Amino acid sequence: MKLLVTGGAGFVGARLSRELLKSGQLNGQTIAELHIADLFAPPADLVADARVRVHTGPLLNQGALFSSGFDAVFHLASAVSGECELDFELGLRSNLDSTRLLLEGLRQAGNVPRLVFASSVAVFGPDDANPLPDLVTDTTLPSPQTSYGTHKLMCEYLIADYTRKGFIDGRAARLMTVTVRPGKPNGAASSFFSGIIREPLAGVETVCPVDADVTHPMSSPSNTVRGLITVFEASREAMGGRLALNLPGLNVRVDDMLQALEDVAGPAVRKRVRFERDERIAGIVSNWSRGATADRAHALGLRPDASFKAIIEQYIADCRQPSYPSGALRGLQR
Repeated sequence: MKLLVTGGAGFVGARLSRELLKSGQLNGQTIAELHIADLFAPPADLVADARVRVHTGPLLNQGALFSSGFDAVFHLASAVSGECELDFELGLRSNLDSTRLLLEGLRQAGNVPRLVFASSVAVFGPDDANPLPDLVTDTTLPSPQTSYGTHKLMCEYLIADYTRKGFIDGRAARLMTVTVRPGKPNGAASSFFSGIIREPLAGVETVCPVDADVTHPMSSPSNTVRGLITVFEASREAMGGRLALNLPGLNVRVDDMLQALEDVAGPAVRKRVRFERDERIAGIVSNWSRGATADRAHALGLRPDASFKAIIEQYIADCRQPSYPSGALRGLQR
C-alpha cells in the first residue's frame, strides 16, 4: 500500500503516522510507503523509518505528488480556526485550494483511493433559522459561523461529490477538539483548552479566555487517531452512507477540566490558571457546539474517553516519552 498523510508532521498527523507504521498495515494491506506532506519536516523518528517519504512545503506546490497514485489518504493538513479568522486568504489557500488540488490529483491518477478527511465539530454553529441544539448529532444541519468551519463543511461536500462520481472512496470524520496538545500554543481559537492543562503542568501560569461554565466536546489524541483509522477501515455498508460523521467526544465544562487537573496534579497546579476574558476568543467559542453525540461512530465500535481525568493522565504518560518536549511536567506536584 502506498499511503499519504497530509499534515503528517503536525501533532495528530505525526501520532497517526507512528500508529500506522507500528501496525505496519491498514485495512489488511501492508504499508510499503508512507508519504508525509506538510509545511515542515516531521519528527526525526518518522524520518528515520525506511518506509517514510517526506515532502516539505505548501500543499499547493505538490500537485505532482498527489497524482502519483496513492491507495490511501488521510487528509489532515489545514489552517486552524484563529488563523482563518485573522487571515481570510490564508484560510482559502490552505483549506479549500489545497483540498481541491489534492482531489484533482487523486482523480487524475486513475485509481480509486480511499480517503479520510479530518473535518471538525466547527461545522456546527447557531443561526436564526437553525438554532444550535445543546448536543449536535450526525444529522444536525451544519451552519458554521467561522471561516474554518465553513471551509471544513465545503470540503466535506466536495469529497462527497468526488465519491459520488466514483473518483475516490471518501469519508469525513468530524473531530472534536483534541486535547491535551504538547508544545507551544498554536493559532487555533481552541488552543486554550490544551493550554489550561499543559502550562500548569509545566509550572507556567496561564490565562483561560472564556468563562468557567463554557462546555465543549473533547477527545484525547489517541482516541482521535483510533477514530480516524476505524473510519478508514470501515466498509461502505458499515458507514451507512457517505455522509460525514462525528467522532466521539467528552462533553466537558472548563470548570470540570480544572477540577480534573486538581484531582490529578493538586490544587497548586490548578491555581496557575486565572480567568481573563478575551472577547475575540470568547466570541468565536460562543458560536461552537456545547456538546455532541456520535451514534454512527458508536455503531463502528468507537467510544469517547473514559473521563477528562483519563485524558490528563494520558498526557502525563505521553510527556514521559522521548518525543515530547523536555520540562513538560516541571510543575507536577505529585
